[in-house]
Amino acid sequence: MGVAFITGAGSGIGAGTARVLAGHGHTVVCADLDLDAAERVAAELGSGHAVRLDVGDPDACRTAVEDTVARFGRVDHVVTCAGTNMRAPAHELSAADFRRVMDINVLGTLSVAQAAARDMIARGEPGSMVFIGSINSVIALPGQTAYGTSKAAVVMLGRVLAVDWGGYGIRVNVVGPGLTRTPMAAGMLADEDRVAWAMERIPLRRVAEPEDIGDVIAFLLSDDARHVTGTFLPIDGGWMTGV
Repeated sequence: MGVAFITGAGSGIGAGTARVLAGHGHTVVCADLDLDAAERVAAELGSGHAVRLDVGDPDACRTAVEDTVARFGRVDHVVTCAGTNMRAPAHELSAADFRRVMDINVLGTLSVAQAAARDMIARGEPGSMVFIGSINSVIALPGQTAYGTSKAAVVMLGRVLAVDWGGYGIRVNVVGPGLTRTPMAAGMLADEDRVAWAMERIPLRRVAEPEDIGDVIAFLLSDDARHVTGTFLPIDGGWMTGV
């Protein structure tokens, strides 16, 4: 067991993963821009701890991880669930919106990972990280210029960091959730036609729950996956089998 630092832990996949990891006996630090939401999840876990974090601010990411180390003595696992989307036709997407998505989804992932890796390397102990990609890391969907580009970048970021940090015993993997019951997907899930369209593409014919993703993340963080690093693992009910 260890100390797990989870971004975006106030809702969705982050909250589901926090519940799963707490159930496995980990000490879970719930980081989220919405501190109230993070505190609710932490209180539900019993042993959780909540911090406010804007992952788009590299200095804030460093400070949040350093404060975690000061409080608990270490960070063993990182899960980067914080993310955002900006749907727009490519010709209407502003540079500011594109940059904001990249800052949160890519730079935010890197900033937290760097801060945690520094602690792991300084202690001379291994660690494990899981980044949240998407099926959009691999397949292109309309209006997803910023999101798809950012999630593709997260996959390569995970691979590069797996190479850079492998010699220190730090494993880095990326998961690719498909349609999952989260606040980000609420609009699509409220549209019967869009849900029907998705079900035609998902062999398992269901929407994933956040804990479905969390269970796979828990495996990748664990010693059961001790020789797994640099991977991209879709958790999509089989959607990508038909791509």
